[in-house]
Amino acid sequence: MKQKTIFYHVLGWLAVIGYDLVSIWRSAGVANVKVLMLLQLSFCLSLVAVFYYLFLWVFPQLLRKKRFVALAFALLAVPVVFSAVRFGLEQALYPLVFGFSNYYGHITVTSYLYDNLYQGVPVAVISAAIWNMQEQFRNQTENEALRREKQEAELAFLRSQINPHFLYNTLNYIYSLAYPVSDDLANAVIKLSQLMRYALDQSADGKVDLQHEVDHLQNYIDIFRLRFGDQFNVEFKANTDLAGKRIASLMLIPFVENAFKHGVMNDPQRPVKIQLRVIGDRLMFTVSNKVNHGPKDHSSGVGITNTRRRLALLYPDKHELLIADNGRSYKITLNIDL
Repeated sequence: MKQKTIFYHVLGWLAVIGYDLVSIWRSAGVANVKVLMLLQLSFCLSLVAVFYYLFLWVFPQLLRKKRFVALAFALLAVPVVFSAVRFGLEQALYPLVFGFSNYYGHITVTSYLYDNLYQGVPVAVISAAIWNMQEQFRNQTENEALRREKQEAELAFLRSQINPHFLYNTLNYIYSLAYPVSDDLANAVIKLSQLMRYALDQSADGKVDLQHEVDHLQNYIDIFRLRFGDQFNVEFKANTDLAGKRIASLMLIPFVENAFKHGVMNDPQRPVKIQLRVIGDRLMFTVSNKVNHGPKDHSSGVGITNTRRRLALLYPDKHELLIADNGRSYKITLNIDL
């Protein structure tokens, strides 16, 4: 919790506990006021334990993730949490420090639990209500932030249209000049033109046919192959039938860019391997490469961090991204429910 939130929680509990203790002090006799205040203090601290057991662990880890079976068992454990804290204070600590306990004589665990069975229920309800209000406020804040991010991204995308369109049209003109001179040069220009057209036609968070995304990857790979020739060792395999499948545009290219930027591409024994498979509605995409420890291309790209953010926004609870890096080889595995 943030410092401001912690301050409010502490202030609230001090007010509740202080009110209880002052009420006892004003109404109790002089002989037993100390004992009653200490017992009320331990009772309140037990309630605090139940509140934060639910507020900090049960609701965030189980309710938010919809693990309802585990949630049910965790809620059934509320009396155990309350009884354990109260027992530790009143039956273990108080006799050592103050010379008295709340329950005198022998008391069984079953009897102790039964006697405290419902004591934590009210604060459990309060904890659930406060957590739910905080969760709704958090979701509202996140949604507002996402709307702002989307608006900013759309404005940035519109601002970026002028120069790319100019470059795209210029590349088409260069292609017309290069075609009679060199097939390789003309081929490189047209592939670069196709890359730029794809980036222009699709917004950052729009969806495209998966086949178009695969074609974009192939064009990107082909340009590098033209550049490096026999020194370029990359294997790319993809499903031949991707009809009807759609994906957020430019979602896969950052992983290929990362492999080309940080990997070794001139080792025929350890080629960069790119594989895309679709089974049912599940996309499985892997990129593996040998790590390059020499000088690297420092050009900027979309980046893995930004791609993680896009995945979280566009495919919440519908994707899995695994990264394996042992310093010698690097592999990403991306699974998406399309």
